[in-house]
Amino acid sequence: MKPITLITGASGGIGAALARVFAEHGHELVLVARREAQLTTLADEIAAAGRPRPTVLSVDLGQQDAVPEIAAALAARGLEPQIVVNNAGFGLAGSAAVLSRDEQLAMIDLNVRTLTALSLTFVDSVARHRGGILNVASVAAFMPGPGMAVYYASKAYVLSFSEALHQELRPLGIKVTALCPGPVPTEFQARAGLREERAQSALLSLSAERVARLGYHGFMRGRRVVIAGVGNKIAVFLVRIVPNAVLMPLLHWGTRFAARNS
Repeated sequence: MKPITLITGASGGIGAALARVFAEHGHELVLVARREAQLTTLADEIAAAGRPRPTVLSVDLGQQDAVPEIAAALAARGLEPQIVVNNAGFGLAGSAAVLSRDEQLAMIDLNVRTLTALSLTFVDSVARHRGGILNVASVAAFMPGPGMAVYYASKAYVLSFSEALHQELRPLGIKVTALCPGPVPTEFQARAGLREERAQSALLSLSAERVARLGYHGFMRGRRVVIAGVGNKIAVFLVRIVPNAVLMPLLHWGTRFAARNS
């Protein structure tokens, strides 16, 4: 079986940027997302740069059978993951009691259930190839998120789960890293219902390309957590020392201000 790097949510944003960075460093890729046209364009771009053309899998990662479908497609092609990059996810801005319950549960399915399944399904092949798992969390993982309660909670799960796996899987030679970016100007803001300006914070915002490079190099060095950018490192430090009773009203106000429909 041929070892590959599996990247989810690769049709745009951080996922596409991670695909370019991994390809630059000689990794053969399998790109997974719903939007086949965008994946194909990215695969063509990578091939045009002289890298091996990635395999494209158009899969709805929010569906219950998504991970078995991916596993079967890889097996049929004689491929197995050496590295799993769990980037697929989305957020929603608004009060949890008001937002669509079905959409919020779909967010948990994608951000938590699918990420967990992909992290665990391929442990044997990742161990065989002394590879690893890179899970994209967020600086949101370090704090409660009134106004985006389910999203923040889902990213707290990703961070906690990834840190625990880092310890558990180390004896198998598997690296596990949680990548925690702050605001990144991507399609995420529009999907979440946030004003575009929120992604443009001069202190906290980084490009998807910069986040991808920081994440790649931190992962390859075996870092447990990579907080992308100095501004975000300062923000996480402050969050850890400010009581939640003080922090939550500020976060709630900020999220309501950033929401397009507030």
